Amino acid sequence: MHDNAAIVREFLQAWSRLNPAELASYFAEDGCYFNIPTQPIRGRVQIEKFIGGFIASWTHTEWDIVTLLAEGNRVMVERLDRTQTQRGKVDLPCVGVFEMQDGKIREWRDYFDLGTYQKALK
Repeated sequence: MHDNAAIVREFLQAWSRLNPAELASYFAEDGCYFNIPTQPIRGRVQIEKFIGGFIASWTHTEWDIVTLLAEGNRVMVERLDRTQTQRGKVDLPCVGVFEMQDGKIREWRDYFDLGTYQKALK
């Protein structure tokens, strides 16, 4: 049995290293990253490419866990993502829902207000 809460904590901490290959390695081969309100990204290779493009302008990020709840194969995390980009600083409240399978992320749905992100970078 895997400690899904610990795996998700490690994954969230790994974002501070801004390494798309490392981040994608947490996903199942056919995993899904659904960064709502955008379209879902399927497959580890595509997830790595998406993350690489998404963080290309980031210079630093730290994700603070506010609340983490885990039951079985589901982990829910309320966070504050504090990110410095080449265009400015963004403090973005988020909620992530993780569905785990065999110690990997099968699906990650991340909910946030896109307007908050866009407004911070104007």
